[in-house]
Amino acid sequence: MPENPNRVEIARQVEKAEKLLQRGKTSDALAEYLQILADDPQNDNVRQMAADLSLSLNKGAQAVRLLGELFERQVAVMDATRASLTYKKLARYATPTWEQKVRFGQLLEQSNKKLAVGTYENALEDLQRQGRKEEALLVLRRVVELEPSQQNHLRAGELSAELGEHVTAAQEFLQVAELTESSGGNAAQWFERAYAENPSDSKTAIAYGRTLLAQGEAGAAIFIFEPLVHGGDASLDLRDLYAQALLVAGRCLDCEPLIWQMFEQNPARIHQVVNLIGKMIDSELDVEAAGLAQKLEVFQRRRGERRSFVTTMQELVASHRPSTEMLEFLAELFNASNRETDYAQALLKLFDLYGTKHDFQKAGECLDRAAEVDPYDPGHQKRLEYLRGKIDDRRFNVIASRFAPVRKTEQSAKVEEPTLGAAALQDLMLQAEILVQYGMRSKAIERLQRIQELFPHEQERNPELQRLYIAAGIEPQYAGPLPTPAPRAAVPPVAPADVARAVPAVSQPDPAEAPDSSDVNSLAKVAEIARKLYRQGNAEGVLKTAASELGVHWRAARCIASLRKPGLPPSCVQEYHREGLLPVSSIALVSVVEALQDLAVARGVVMIDDAGNAPELLSVRGAVEELQIESFLALPLAEGNDQIGVLILTQNSTRTWQPAEVVVIRALSEQVVIALNNAGLRRLVKNLSVTDEKSGLLKRASYLDLLQAETRRGLQQGTAVTILLLHFGRRSALVKEYGEAAVEAVMEQIGQLFSANIRTNDLAFRYEAATVALVLGDTGEKEAFSAVEKLRRLLAEVRFPGETQGVEFSAGLAQAVMRQHYDPADIVTEVANRADEAMEQAVAQGPAGVVSLAPQFATAAAVA
Repeated sequence: MPENPNRVEIARQVEKAEKLLQRGKTSDALAEYLQILADDPQNDNVRQMAADLSLSLNKGAQAVRLLGELFERQVAVMDATRASLTYKKLARYATPTWEQKVRFGQLLEQSNKKLAVGTYENALEDLQRQGRKEEALLVLRRVVELEPSQQNHLRAGELSAELGEHVTAAQEFLQVAELTESSGGNAAQWFERAYAENPSDSKTAIAYGRTLLAQGEAGAAIFIFEPLVHGGDASLDLRDLYAQALLVAGRCLDCEPLIWQMFEQNPARIHQVVNLIGKMIDSELDVEAAGLAQKLEVFQRRRGERRSFVTTMQELVASHRPSTEMLEFLAELFNASNRETDYAQALLKLFDLYGTKHDFQKAGECLDRAAEVDPYDPGHQKRLEYLRGKIDDRRFNVIASRFAPVRKTEQSAKVEEPTLGAAALQDLMLQAEILVQYGMRSKAIERLQRIQELFPHEQERNPELQRLYIAAGIEPQYAGPLPTPAPRAAVPPVAPADVARAVPAVSQPDPAEAPDSSDVNSLAKVAEIARKLYRQGNAEGVLKTAASELGVHWRAARCIASLRKPGLPPSCVQEYHREGLLPVSSIALVSVVEALQDLAVARGVVMIDDAGNAPELLSVRGAVEELQIESFLALPLAEGNDQIGVLILTQNSTRTWQPAEVVVIRALSEQVVIALNNAGLRRLVKNLSVTDEKSGLLKRASYLDLLQAETRRGLQQGTAVTILLLHFGRRSALVKEYGEAAVEAVMEQIGQLFSANIRTNDLAFRYEAATVALVLGDTGEKEAFSAVEKLRRLLAEVRFPGETQGVEFSAGLAQAVMRQHYDPADIVTEVANRADEAMEQAVAQGPAGVVSLAPQFATAAAVA
């Protein structure tokens, strides 16, 4: 075949062939055309003519060969239109080869996918008859690409598996599974087929393992996931599923590191940690559950989400089997968060739980701690009797002594009404004594002046009060002649005395304001209400009692008592509403409290008869309408110059408040303030007076109160205050290694050493199960470091069982930022948080680590 055919000669030959056709010599013309093709194989026009002449002369085989060559050449140059015409002509006279069908299908893919698929299917039939499976798989992949149906993927997967192409087969079966799943079918068998073809593929393994996990086959899922996870570079999805499988299988300790690692990377996964704690509780891994909960609490506290964490733990403990370790943790959590009611309830649940386990010693401790919070609980006496004869008599008597004042108060209240005055005197003396003890002289003088006003010359017959005056450095001064001393029983009730102090005009009333008989009854009611207020152990109880008693007695539609500092949201709101009225939203309640307190602070007593149209309430009109307020009386709750809250009585009709009613309610508002102070001071006294009997350390409940008192003393005297936290190890790990009894014995020994060796002005607390807190007065950072070394030497001989070296501890310390213009509460909050963070950093450094953290900014310690 000439490489460069002579075009002139070719043209002459074509002309000759055409003349032959004109003469009707078709066979000669065909022969001439074939000769031209032999000389010029690239001439498709001649090939087309030769094919047509062959067909006209019934030379089918020769025509098919020529059309086939022509089709291949047209496909090669991507001449789809002519190639299609040629293929159709070829198909009329013969069956195209499978190669021709495939090439024709490729031409149709862009213009007619349905016809292309049909052409491929015809080619597949030819290949299957010929047993050419490799080529069939190539064609089948084209079919799958054009029509990715479940059936086509399955055919491709089956053929790939038959040919040993396992990776491709796994991919196809995985596609079948996903399509089956999306259509709502059961895809388990296809995931299994995919995994069987290629078990090393992580995507396939994850999909199959997830299916097994959904079917409850956690063990099989673990078998699938484990090699991939331990093989390194495991994806987040794989680690997540592996952790879930371990959790379902009950392997809590194995999945804890995985879940915690993922939680640290993404704190939004906190629900997984909480679920793990719940699973540990159900699996009776109580010590480990409490340890993980404590670890989570530290993490959430550092993120500023401790409040939501407390709620989460409360719901978790309530929804799982009772666990003493978790209840102990929850109780300490409530205590540290000042949630006294929840703290007491947790302790009572612990009491019941320890009782069922016949651990009466710990049950007694729980009752003792619960009595600190609320000695008036009606079930305490029954619980005390339950312990009789089951614990040491001395311990029983100590617990019983906590309820003696309660019983005495209840008996005297039944026998003799005037004892209220004596009780009020004792409360005021108690307040003054504590304030003197902690250097708050100005506040102590206010209490003593109130005693002087309510109980004149009482110090002449009360040696304790006389010593209190001397300790405060004041001498009572009275105007007028010395009255004849009256017997003790004649001490006037506190409520009328307070009424006289609050509104002097009551002692000599104006005729226009003289109370009628109902007002006299209201004055008598003051003593009864005040007595109920004084019995409350916390601020919430005081406000709730005030709202209920005042609302019922004065027939108010609603009575609201709230604690709030001006400019801030309310810290506590208690509402009473008449039967038949619906409760209102907290947003409306808070809006009304804020608006009316601001009015009361500016005006004193506020009375408005038409609240809906009052211009002062325009900004909260929606809330006023929601509460159905037509008229109201609002009085500020104030201690000296400090505004602490508001008392509101509302009506859903017009009401004119009589002057005498206002006088009595105002007197009761002052009793509310006194009761609030008593509740706080009573709590402080209980905390001050209670230490852990075995270790001698103060309990955690008194930590913040005493730290604040020490801070106030430091501010007054210009001295430093430093917190030192000593951490002896993670409690759960210590208990697991040495046993709970051994750990408690070592901590008690440590507490006894600290109590016996610290200075008299230092305070030592059982901060956590394996942590001791020291509040070092008159001590700066440098001296605190020296104290750490002294404590190490002191504990050199204290050892855990089987150990030859003394106990190790990590220490975190923080010196308070003392500025006169800072609020002591803010100083305490800042330094306590900083000390916690310092301890965490010290623990991270390992045993014997010591970290001191200074405030980041000078103004970071407190708010002026």
